[in-house]
Amino acid sequence: MIWDSSLHEECGVFGVFNCHNAADLVYYGLHSLQHRGQEACGIVSTDQTDFYVEKGLGLVTEVFNETKIAKLKGLNAIGHVRYSTAGGGGLENVQPMYFRHHTGNFALAHNGNIVNSSELKRYLEDTGSIFQSTSDTEILAHLIKKEKHDSNRILAISTALNMLEGAFSFLIMTNNKIYACRDKYGLRPLSIATLNGGYVISSETCAFEVVGATYLRDVEPGEIVIIDNDGLHSYFFSQYQRHKMCAMEYIYFARPDSDIEGQNVHTFRKESGKLLYRQQPVEADIVVGVPDSSLSAAIGFAEESGIPYEMGLIKNKYIGRTFIQPSQALRERGVKMKLSAVTSIIKGKRVVLIDDSIVRGTTSKRIVKMLKEAGALAVYVYIASPPITSPCFYGVDISTYEELISAHKSVEEVREIIGADSLVFLDEKKLYEASKRCELCTACFTGKYPTALYQSYKEANKDGKF
Repeated sequence: MIWDSSLHEECGVFGVFNCHNAADLVYYGLHSLQHRGQEACGIVSTDQTDFYVEKGLGLVTEVFNETKIAKLKGLNAIGHVRYSTAGGGGLENVQPMYFRHHTGNFALAHNGNIVNSSELKRYLEDTGSIFQSTSDTEILAHLIKKEKHDSNRILAISTALNMLEGAFSFLIMTNNKIYACRDKYGLRPLSIATLNGGYVISSETCAFEVVGATYLRDVEPGEIVIIDNDGLHSYFFSQYQRHKMCAMEYIYFARPDSDIEGQNVHTFRKESGKLLYRQQPVEADIVVGVPDSSLSAAIGFAEESGIPYEMGLIKNKYIGRTFIQPSQALRERGVKMKLSAVTSIIKGKRVVLIDDSIVRGTTSKRIVKMLKEAGALAVYVYIASPPITSPCFYGVDISTYEELISAHKSVEEVREIIGADSLVFLDEKKLYEASKRCELCTACFTGKYPTALYQSYKEANKDGKF
């Protein structure tokens, strides 16, 4: 992106079992999950005898066409959209990954991040495994086949999953089954729906609507749901179960029309906006949200405060993903190519600017400057989340303290840097109030991680923060 300093989630998964035109359905499902990853995508299908693979770098609409989808035969298929964090990019890391083995071939798709991947990879290489990618996803495939449970695949998968530490939602597809697996902490979402006698699995429920599927239930933390011709079968690989859903799924990553563990994302964000105003009221003329993930919070803030909500910022949705500016002058104009201030609305107004988070501060600084150049008398910045002070090791691309402005700056210092007239962050406790939950992963706000961190802990410890 030309000026992208926002957060990115690693990926999204989508699967279809026992449905005609399975690959077509996965295509539409991945399109609905495109916000979770824009660097690469892929689909693997099976007719219960052979497997068919198509994947590439780029958006879903760039990688797939009618000819490629027509090659993906069968009633079963899984797909993946990727934003690379762990392991980096490259075609070898594009998922789903497909593996051939004398005990049965299978495909694998993963959302999340394995924090003990370095230790496991060293163990596997020392015992003869050869890796074809740098992705932590491939580790699960090697672990499954290292276990001597070929006659009992669920036991092999369960044993392998118990060796993993971190965040994951896995889809494992054999020639006649799909295994939907979720980590014991419940850090990443995964849901199941029904469709014409078959089943659909997705990282987010918003993708069910486009294919006409009916939501059935979530995969529980520590659970493997086996989907075969006899229906659904539940198996728990861990009795240690928590519901530590990543708070940023609600705040930023998920689409507003998704429901995460029974809570609608738009409703959560709207309530966060209301709580923001109650936390620190302000006198102003208009409320403006940063498109798109902050609009729900802005609506809630406006409703609670009685201050009119206005479309003061317009997003250009057709900006190129890899636009290269030939000069410094054009680079500095990059923000205006993606966001534009509506001068006739902003001029002469005291503006409450609602955003979902501040990561590095560069984007906030540019937007505040843009609003003031458009004639805003004052810009009061309200953030619908607490300050991000710690790296995430579970599949979000914030892995160092240096890149997080709030890790080494006070709220007042951040306010001065971004040029706002005031700056308010949502209190952490209000995340639980907005979500009506008693458990969340708030590690990026508190530094309290739900898992051990292994090599990630050691790397982060270099700057003495742990």
